[in-house]
Amino acid sequence: MKKVLTIAGSDSGGGAGIQADLKTFSARGVYGMSVITALTAQNTIGVQSIYEINPSFVEKQIDSVMTDIGADSWKTGMLTNTEIIQVVADRARKNNIKLLVVDPVMIAKSGDYLLKPAAIEALISELIPLSYVITPNYHEAQALTNIKIENLTGAREVAEEIHNQGAQNVVIKGGHFPDNQNAIDLLYDGSNFTEFHAPRINTKNTHGTGCTFASAIAAELAKGADIKQAVHTAKAFLTAAIQKADGLRVGKGHGPTNHSQGNIVEVDLSLVKIKS
Repeated sequence: MKKVLTIAGSDSGGGAGIQADLKTFSARGVYGMSVITALTAQNTIGVQSIYEINPSFVEKQIDSVMTDIGADSWKTGMLTNTEIIQVVADRARKNNIKLLVVDPVMIAKSGDYLLKPAAIEALISELIPLSYVITPNYHEAQALTNIKIENLTGAREVAEEIHNQGAQNVVIKGGHFPDNQNAIDLLYDGSNFTEFHAPRINTKNTHGTGCTFASAIAAELAKGADIKQAVHTAKAFLTAAIQKADGLRVGKGHGPTNHSQGNIVEVDLSLVKIKS
């Protein structure tokens, strides 16, 4: 079985962070491991408190996993500060990680900041150049480039700029695009753009979608998929999880997606249309 390591924050509500990552890894048929960067007091309504883990202990967690178990891919999420980003980048280089999926977690859906502003530059200079793929949403992509996105043309410009920062592949997530009919994710591999279209689902239960999507990509890459296949499968998996999210009825705010709905060998790829 392929192995995937998530380096991210813990969500006490279970809908995002390492909890969402590990659920996704299980659903996609890979063995999941975790390095915790922060503890959050969090639920579907918001983030009440964050307790950052000492960077030296983050380092120890990574070394513990990698010296014994190893990993076929890494996925990063909430890294909180410059020191932790530097530790992760250093250990990625030391372990020669080729399949690094970076989810640049900066702002929660509730509006709470999950990455300190001073750490954004460290993310750009230290981690993005090591990434096989980075998966910013609409707001994160703008924060990384200082370029405003108003449409897909703007998203292409931003994707090219992030690629210039060193990422091999860039996926601009379309959940916040001003399109009421479709959620369109845009992949740029340095040469070509690919659009992934799925119907926009009218639900408030989308907590942890970014974590789930990036983790599904990391799982598919670990299993040998190319980037286009990995994004396609991940988006289809996430779409199915969102479609069934209302059945969970968890919490009073933005509830989680239903990861168990994708717990099958084959994902219904017809849920997502591809345009090159």
